[in-house]
Amino acid sequence: MENISEFFLTHREAIFIVILSVFLGIEVISHVPSILHTPLMSGANAISGVIIIGGIILVGHASTIFEWILGIVALFMAMLNVAGGFVVTDRMLEMFKKKKK
Repeated sequence: MENISEFFLTHREAIFIVILSVFLGIEVISHVPSILHTPLMSGANAISGVIIIGGIILVGHASTIFEWILGIVALFMAMLNVAGGFVVTDRMLEMFKKKKK
């Protein structure tokens, strides 16, 4: 418990920035019109692809088993985000295609 409180005290500025970023992201995304969700999803997929590449590099440099497991979990979640984003984008683009009679 002492290590956790020490971590929060030494990194409080970074934690504050992460918390503010989460609230800002929620506020921005909640005000996006529905018509823009497909382009934003494509952009998010590109960003997640970069995160996956960075995660692979970081997992390769992990020094403890905890870092390795945390990195693998993060990579799995980023890959789910990319796959889900492509599925949602594909479904939304199908809505704009002309239907066959």
